[in-house]
Amino acid sequence: MTETDRQDASGTNGTKDAGVTPPVFDQVFQKQFIDLLLWRRDVRRFRTDAIPQADINDLIKEACLAPSVGNCQPWRFVKVNDRARRKAIRDSFERANAEALNEYHGERAKLYASLKLQGMDQAPVQLAVFADEETEAGMGLGRKTMPEMLDYSAVAAVQLLWLAARVKGIGVGWVSILEPEVVGKTLDVPDHWRLIAYLCIGYPEEDHVVPELVREGWQDRIDPDALTLER
Repeated sequence: MTETDRQDASGTNGTKDAGVTPPVFDQVFQKQFIDLLLWRRDVRRFRTDAIPQADINDLIKEACLAPSVGNCQPWRFVKVNDRARRKAIRDSFERANAEALNEYHGERAKLYASLKLQGMDQAPVQLAVFADEETEAGMGLGRKTMPEMLDYSAVAAVQLLWLAARVKGIGVGWVSILEPEVVGKTLDVPDHWRLIAYLCIGYPEEDHVVPELVREGWQDRIDPDALTLER
């Protein structure tokens, strides 16, 4: 994404959009957008090929185009490059995963144990995303009664990064089986930064339109009609 692209995306230098003609998203684009949503997958199986640093920087910039409550932009990104820190976080996964396994029994436990739930051993890029719980940006607008909106804003940035990566043929895996306090201390971030996502990023070994947990028999897709109420 060039500086011109960023200005175009947010108006003139992000301050106003007078005279800017909005794009028309035709039916071809609409179909491609649905394909993007369908083919965006939680990737756990990566090739070890390096990803250009410029691509990672672009993904972060594109993630920062996400909406945020009060325009507070609370997302904070940490590129985890150090091997010792990566190992400490990998060890955290092992402890959390063993504890999670104890919650299941019988065939469900066997299935859980067989699942590949992280790609930290192969992914060339690891990126931690935090929400700054004490940011002064946005001046608290929109989160007096729903303070969790700050965290949700950071989640929105993760989703944009995920989609932007898929456009580039890059896979993203969200590792949630971790000890958040351990991750924060390992990465030496401020105590008021809340861990939102730990992302493994790399080129996928294979592309799939069906989620891995569906393919492995853990959980099928739920019909949207069953998730929608009318009042």
